[in-house]
Amino acid sequence: MSADSEGLVDSRRGKLHPAVARVRETVRASLEDLPRDTTVLVACSGGADSLALAAATAFEAPKLGLRAGAVIVDHGLQENSAKVAATAAEQCRSLGLEPVQVRAVEVGTVGGPEGAARTARYDALREAADELGADVVLLAHTRDDQAETVLLGLARGSGARSLAGMAPTAGVLRRPLLDVPRATTAAACIASGLRPWHDPHNDDPQYRRVRVRHEVLPVMEEALGPGVLEALARTAGLLRADADALDVLAADLAETAVRRTEDEVVCDVGMLEVEPAAIRTRALRQAALEAGCRATDLTAGHVAAVDALVTDWRGQRWIDLPQGVRAIRRAGFIVLAQGMTG
Repeated sequence: MSADSEGLVDSRRGKLHPAVARVRETVRASLEDLPRDTTVLVACSGGADSLALAAATAFEAPKLGLRAGAVIVDHGLQENSAKVAATAAEQCRSLGLEPVQVRAVEVGTVGGPEGAARTARYDALREAADELGADVVLLAHTRDDQAETVLLGLARGSGARSLAGMAPTAGVLRRPLLDVPRATTAAACIASGLRPWHDPHNDDPQYRRVRVRHEVLPVMEEALGPGVLEALARTAGLLRADADALDVLAADLAETAVRRTEDEVVCDVGMLEVEPAAIRTRALRQAALEAGCRATDLTAGHVAAVDALVTDWRGQRWIDLPQGVRAIRRAGFIVLAQGMTG
């Protein structure tokens, strides 16, 4: 179809609709480093954000010599979820994406409703990428999503890594729309004649993110003026750069101060105690993860308690951590292991 017949041209100016152009531009920038013949998948729910992303990818990927398909994850949390997933798959095929795959998942309970659904979704996306030989999976998180993530992190009292929000790239996952407002993806769908699905969960106040979106952010915009969303997203970017640099320094420290055996992770107190807290606690957090703690359960409070074994040693016995991991100080070392009796 021509751009005119698809409704993509702004008739007042005879140009491609600016919302469509903006989404295409960001998608192209996210993909142009990939070698030709790379397979890219779009994670599409059928909502406005992911549908706009799917349309832009279907347009831009072939121009870059890339193959583009889509994955639709059916969480099974709503009565008509299979129908919604099938409709989204058909929309993706009509855009020219191929292969298009629907993957049904079983959502657990760990991490709460939102966390469990996210874990199941990301597992399914990575499995689909492996199965279909894709090097990249595109996610449709927008600038609004990033701002909401920062506020949720602030409410939890999180550190810089959490406040840094979602990374533009994380393994096979890429988020090309993090600088694009949600209003732009909605406008792109209208201009392209696409009919997105509206997830009723996005209006359900039992979810914290929904309350932030519909109650907290509007109050902030009213009290502080426009630009709050942009400022929060910009803050995430600045903190991410700092957090990345600190993570590199912490990894270097762990290379010398942390050793791993078959059953234990052992940290040298003498090497750790002379380091700045921001670097030392990151190394200890990584040690706890390697010992078996789950990242979603390991809190800043847990890490601070382990850090006290290094910097405020008064003969404490041990620290119990998630997933049955215990941290104990022995002869100048912090030992972390699962099932340790003391």
